[in-house]
Amino acid sequence: MNKNNEIYDVAVVGAGPAGMMAAITAASNGHKVILIEKNSSAGRKLLLTGNGRCNLTNTASLKELLNKFGRRGSFFRSAFSKFSSQDLMGFFESRGLEFKFEDGGRVFPITDDSKSVLKILEFSMKKNGVKTVYNARLQSIKKPLKLKGFFKLKFAFNTVIQAEKVILATGGASYTETGSSGDGFRIAEETGHGVTPLEPGIIPLKTKESWVKGLQGIILEDVHITIKHPKMVFQDGNLLFTHFGVSGPLILDNSSKIIPLIENTGKVELSLDLKPSYTTEELQDQFLGAFESHGKVDLKNYMKLFIPNRMINVILTLVGTDPKKKMNQISKKERNSIINLLKVFPLTITGYLPLDKAIVTCGGVSRDYINPSNMESKVVNGMYFAGEIVQGCAPSGGFNLQQAFSTGYLAGLVS
Repeated sequence: MNKNNEIYDVAVVGAGPAGMMAAITAASNGHKVILIEKNSSAGRKLLLTGNGRCNLTNTASLKELLNKFGRRGSFFRSAFSKFSSQDLMGFFESRGLEFKFEDGGRVFPITDDSKSVLKILEFSMKKNGVKTVYNARLQSIKKPLKLKGFFKLKFAFNTVIQAEKVILATGGASYTETGSSGDGFRIAEETGHGVTPLEPGIIPLKTKESWVKGLQGIILEDVHITIKHPKMVFQDGNLLFTHFGVSGPLILDNSSKIIPLIENTGKVELSLDLKPSYTTEELQDQFLGAFESHGKVDLKNYMKLFIPNRMINVILTLVGTDPKKKMNQISKKERNSIINLLKVFPLTITGYLPLDKAIVTCGGVSRDYINPSNMESKVVNGMYFAGEIVQGCAPSGGFNLQQAFSTGYLAGLVS
């Protein structure tokens, strides 16, 4: 890999979106750049994003974007200001890729194919003279011993690469099959950086109720979720039942808020409003009207107007009502119980899938150790961080990819 003691201006570790953008930026500014990746190819995780369609960014304003990263989201202000979503789209558009816009400000390539994004990044690296090395797993980084020394990056078989600057863009510890095994966190700690606890972000949740297995695959559209303690309401999203619990955008996007509650109390009691477009009074009117106009119709058949077929037996079992009862045989108590479950359907969240199944990692190299104006370490001059390795994550919608590209760009402006 480096048999002749060649010295690079910048060594970038990790060929994800952050690392590739960092390498492109540094090389386009005249630096001699080498990009090192442990996998056999670049962008393994990028290819999976947006179910392979690549939700590249979001049209949210700077303020909205910062808010998506929660408390201290303002850490990313410089990165998003230096390289905004408009800048990112401009980067790709100038290289021939067009975009389309979907609900929630999500931005996708017109091709609906993440390979078209990766192809441009790889071409841009090649065009700017970035040297790429694959199948190389970083073992350690030796810091310069003096002001004008070089970083020594050690790999297998005692291979060493020397560079004046190093950008760590090794990703998180989620989706381990893509190579995100958390190596960067170990290297960061070994070089004197604090790493905050690694938690899964954007991840399905497990439920206590075993009957969810029978609902696997059912999607509930535009439901509301309410958590009583502390009071939280998540609105207007789709929920997917799985064999172990719940998933879908509404769950995934709010999992990072729910997980700390699970860890504090062992479980989270929540309720689903299955029909948020109806008030309780309107549902009462519907059922009372059906008592007159659909009196001979089986309750189970009538319920198909409100919820998916496989969910009807669950609700009627919870109420204790025979699904074959005619509508004009339903008592007031049964009617009220059914309506109550449509508006306040209880679920008990007891856990979540492991970190390696998460879409993103929450937690990482503490922002206290990184200068937000350029992504350089505060404790090791010449070392920079970019992408998911940096503490902080956002919901799905293109926000995390924008963070990767923005911090990669900012780190790539190495000074």
